[in-house]
Amino acid sequence: MSSSSDLPGYLETFAKVRILCLGDIMLDRFVYGHVDRVSQEAPIPIMRSERQEAMLGGAGNVARNVQALGGHVTLVGLAGDDQAGEQVRNLAADIANLDLTLIVDDNRPTTLKTRYLAAGQQLLRVDEENRSYVSPALEAALLDAYADALPDCDLVILSDYAKGCFTDHVLAQAIELARNINKPIIADPKRLNMADYAGITMLKPNRTELAAATGLPCESDEQVTAAAGVVLQDANITALLVSRSEHGISLVTKDAPPLHLPALARQVFDVSGAGDTVVATAAMALAAGASLAQATTLASHAGSIVVAKSGTAVVTPGELADALQQADFYNAEATVMGRVSARERVQRWRAAGLKVGFTNGCFDLLHPGHVALLEDAKSYCDRLIVAINTDASVTRLKGEGRPLQDEESRALMLAAMTAVDMVVVFGEDDPVALLELFRPDVLVKGGDYDIDGIVGADLVLGYGGEVHVSRLVAGRSSTDLIKKMSGDDE
Repeated sequence: MSSSSDLPGYLETFAKVRILCLGDIMLDRFVYGHVDRVSQEAPIPIMRSERQEAMLGGAGNVARNVQALGGHVTLVGLAGDDQAGEQVRNLAADIANLDLTLIVDDNRPTTLKTRYLAAGQQLLRVDEENRSYVSPALEAALLDAYADALPDCDLVILSDYAKGCFTDHVLAQAIELARNINKPIIADPKRLNMADYAGITMLKPNRTELAAATGLPCESDEQVTAAAGVVLQDANITALLVSRSEHGISLVTKDAPPLHLPALARQVFDVSGAGDTVVATAAMALAAGASLAQATTLASHAGSIVVAKSGTAVVTPGELADALQQADFYNAEATVMGRVSARERVQRWRAAGLKVGFTNGCFDLLHPGHVALLEDAKSYCDRLIVAINTDASVTRLKGEGRPLQDEESRALMLAAMTAVDMVVVFGEDDPVALLELFRPDVLVKGGDYDIDGIVGADLVLGYGGEVHVSRLVAGRSSTDLIKKMSGDDE
């Protein structure tokens, strides 16, 4: 597997990438509400609508993910002459570095998916669509727009949702036009005959689609490899990237051993649009020069991030960088997080009604005093964040020779403690920036302080939070232990 330490460099070049996305554009609408009773008319919940959100879906969501990752994307697709189509135009116009060419079909509605959610759970999805193939005139319009944008792109994504865009002619011509000028192609398929995608660089079915196309089981690594091998044998396709839900993701090629990556997500909140994120990330990585295996690794991380979000969400380069740092630097322990991912996790805790606590320190040598502090801090909250100083920050605060343990070791030791729900490393001399970022409900500090002497206490109290002092265990401090070990206390 590609080391995550090889990958951050590709994220830095994402801003130079230009992607052309052709496919089935949709409007995703989310209606959020509250359920507190069951209907007397039928055994169904009654949801009181509280708010609505709308965003680009289908191929539009692929484009949103490309743009969120820093790339420039040209999106070509269909819409009806209706309110949903107008909303698609307005949403696209508000997204920087996204150029939309929308071909209007007077004979079909814009594909609209409306999801009804309460307490974070989908209750119902209503689809408004016409899945029939487009007319020859619209085929020509789609291909003309596609051909115009093709020379300026680095890679093509064909986002097939079986909503009428990809007739046999459109699919074949889109592949041929791109191959004629050596543009790599990634396709997200919906056809049972995957040989129809012959000639592309990477095909990204999910395991259900692969099983349906081949008639073979696709549960184990070996089964997925065998089924993908059938597709590779029947079609001129370089690689299959198979998303496998809780079983992770697999890359199967003709010329290299298969790569099976386990699922990285520790919390799955919403899988809507996760496949679009995987496709967009793999495309961006390949266009930036990454290998197939490296692109798969990045796509796996991106998928794990997006399923922990609500709705049809996107992933940013900062979030991917955090995920890569965790994977190598912290051995993928989800307890130790970068700031971007940590902030989103705190937001999810709050959305679940959990009380968030915060404490900080160097934690150079863990001892009973630290254990007492952490257990006391956890008693005030449901989730406890522990922020630790970087090595350079500890040296500035404690002097040369400190810390005795590097920040990786200190973070991992703290992450292993049951009282700790998250560890964040910070390089500043005080935690004020983190307090402003997380806005914890409770700040706990160990020592012989008055509350007025605790850095950040005024900030936390100012927005209505609590501040508590956890008294030190006598004779238990890192400094005391170091003196004792060195004989300086004699």
